[in-house]
Amino acid sequence: MSTQLKTFDSVKGIVLSLGEEFARVCSDKSINFNREAGFAVQLLQESSYLLETAYSNPDSLRNAVVNVAALGISLNPAKKQAYLVPRKNKNGVKSICLDISYIGLLHLAQQTGAIYWGKAEIVRERDQFRMTGLDSPPEHAFDPFAVPDDRGQVVGAYVVVKTCDGDYLTHTMPAKKINDIRDRSEAWKSGQKGPWGTDYEEMAKKTVVKQASKYWPHRERLQTAIHHLDTDGGEGVEKDVTYSSGVIPEPKSDEATKALVAGLEEAAKSGVQAFRTAWAALAEQQKADVGLEERNRINRMAKAPQGEVIEGDAREVENE
Repeated sequence: MSTQLKTFDSVKGIVLSLGEEFARVCSDKSINFNREAGFAVQLLQESSYLLETAYSNPDSLRNAVVNVAALGISLNPAKKQAYLVPRKNKNGVKSICLDISYIGLLHLAQQTGAIYWGKAEIVRERDQFRMTGLDSPPEHAFDPFAVPDDRGQVVGAYVVVKTCDGDYLTHTMPAKKINDIRDRSEAWKSGQKGPWGTDYEEMAKKTVVKQASKYWPHRERLQTAIHHLDTDGGEGVEKDVTYSSGVIPEPKSDEATKALVAGLEEAAKSGVQAFRTAWAALAEQQKADVGLEERNRINRMAKAPQGEVIEGDAREVENE
């Protein structure tokens, strides 16, 4: 038996031994161990470097496969949600990492009820892009059959989502801010470049989705996935965001924030449009200080007759 075949059999055995642990931590019962194990083995079989990395660091392989269950995401190549990829940390140690695509992040957001629907897109300098208002999707016109160079350089990315209440939220990022985050990734700093060098557009879309998620209803699985990408995945963390346990920090509680909330509540008494205008006028940091739960509460107040607060929308308060 060849050395490579022995290596493959050993690594395959590790994957197939994880059924009990996989089932114990699985967050989505539609995720089937036998199928996911098959996808993992297929990925290992297709890449000799991935196989060698898994053989040299079996614990990282175990962690990556178990993370599939914990996050409730699939390695099915047809879905393009997640992959097993080799990584080197800053000390040069090779390991297997569960990489989650922007499609996977949007899937988690939909599955956990943070959003109803969403898509991310790249904007190039010859595209026609226009924001149409706070509560409507943007207009983005371009030739879908043109080669990227004909559309010009990348100038930014955006993600537009439809909330479970039927509202649209659009978040944009200029290329400079995307590249600032890229420059903090471990692979880029080490000179290897990694996925930022091979799949820039996919990484740009993932970056804007990660940033936009701060303004969606909090979901533990989604934020844990983002924390995993920023730390174990080494993708680069925004300077103004601290991820300590995969959970977004609680909104500040001080007099300035209380005054912001009071002003939004006053605007809400005049209806939805008045509230949305007041919200749009806030700086990004002020929105973060108010927090998503307060924003949703006041939004419900604006939609209710005579400013009455509506309590208990399960789609907003559910914490998975």
